[in-house]
Amino acid sequence: MTTAPSPGAQPVSGTQSAAAADPAPGGPVVFRNATILTMDDAHHILTGADLLITGERIAAVGPGLQVPDGTSEIDASGGILMPGMIDTHRHMWQTAMRAYGADWTLTQYFVWYYLNWGKKFRPQDIYAGNLLSAIESVEAGVTTTVDWSHGLQTTDHAEAATDALEEVPGRFVLAYGNIQQGSWEWSTAPEFRDFYVRRFDGKGDMLGFQIAFDIPGDNPAFPEKATFEVARELGVRVTTHAGVWGATNDNGIRHMYENGFATPGTTYVHAASLSPDSYHIIAATGGSVSVSTESECSAGQGYPPTWKLRNYGIPVSLSQDTSVWWSGDIFSAMRATLNADRVMCHFEAHQDEKTVTNHHLRAEQVVDWATRGGARALGLDSVIGSLEEGKKADVVLIKNDDSPVSFPILHPYGHVVYQAQRGDVHTVVVNGRVVKYEHRLVGIDLAKARQASEQTVEYLKSELGEQAWGEGMNPEIPEHEVLNNPYTYTGAPAWKEEDTTA
Repeated sequence: MTTAPSPGAQPVSGTQSAAAADPAPGGPVVFRNATILTMDDAHHILTGADLLITGERIAAVGPGLQVPDGTSEIDASGGILMPGMIDTHRHMWQTAMRAYGADWTLTQYFVWYYLNWGKKFRPQDIYAGNLLSAIESVEAGVTTTVDWSHGLQTTDHAEAATDALEEVPGRFVLAYGNIQQGSWEWSTAPEFRDFYVRRFDGKGDMLGFQIAFDIPGDNPAFPEKATFEVARELGVRVTTHAGVWGATNDNGIRHMYENGFATPGTTYVHAASLSPDSYHIIAATGGSVSVSTESECSAGQGYPPTWKLRNYGIPVSLSQDTSVWWSGDIFSAMRATLNADRVMCHFEAHQDEKTVTNHHLRAEQVVDWATRGGARALGLDSVIGSLEEGKKADVVLIKNDDSPVSFPILHPYGHVVYQAQRGDVHTVVVNGRVVKYEHRLVGIDLAKARQASEQTVEYLKSELGEQAWGEGMNPEIPEHEVLNNPYTYTGAPAWKEEDTTA
């Protein structure tokens, strides 16, 4: 539905011009004259509309809003206002190694982090990665990020990770994990429970908590049962890498289901190489899948599964996995996901000598996955994920008057998915607080994050040595046999350079 501004509706006088100064800290803020993707149940689109924020919440949405005196005004004309994007799976601790593993396979990732050099990370290195990643998130309009933090070898590492998250004005969930031990070992330790109680219990929706671990499924004794019991006792959600080719499989899903641990509070990450029975279990028990399309395309977990998940009716959220490979923005995830889903639909049709004449998956649905889908997966759908009166004010304005790609806006969902990028994020509000305005971070110490990440890189280089550091970043390229070409061109006339001499 499209709603136009009411004729003659005028804002009250006394609003502060956004062109003159940053929005007043802590005061009410109104966005004027935006195209608003509400992402409410009906997916209403409002054109030429306003959105008023007072305190932590959205106070009103609609045309020509009357606002309190002293309200800061942001001109959103020519822009798209949407809910803050949500990333349900990111290994934030690895961000100081940005792009280091661009040419890795999943095997090389496992060897580097799980078996070798991941063990070298100190608490300050976890802090550096988390700090940089947290800033990266809010700068790109990702207002909620799940820190899939499986590098927490000690609670000191966990303290450092949490310190970094609390330092950045975003909404975060620490998904506590430790790849160097069995989950049944660290999750049942007294220091784990003490850490949770001190740092998270009762802290509200700005800093959430999950338990992150995997179930390979090759042990019929199901030792991970102890970890599920801890999660149930603490009342926290579980997130697990499922359906990762060669690593986690259907046996893990079966163990969860048979022991009563496949629940609506479970997030299955990737879920790219499971059997129909496993997908039926996830659907029947209300679980959701976090799809990391760029990761699945490159690393080898399996083909990005949205084309299958749609058939089973499994809820989807989006994620970026890790900046050691890929970007930290959900624009990339939306674009890659829509493309990968459509590629598979075309491919399957072509195998049957058919042509796809209408797309099943639309840009609108992918924007929903990037916002509302993430909120549902985290159990925060009543709090964030849509722009509705009473919800927490996690808001992103996409507007770039200096870009020729910013106009015309004809298909707002398509514009978000295929045209916009992180550089077009004009304003970001998290929990009512403006954290980015006119393309600049507000109240965030980027220099500190730079210094911390540089120190981590120097430390890792010294631990590995220059040769190992370089080899890790440039893995061996396998030999490739070029097919014999049966076509020859022996009868073609030889090309001769034209004689231009007089």
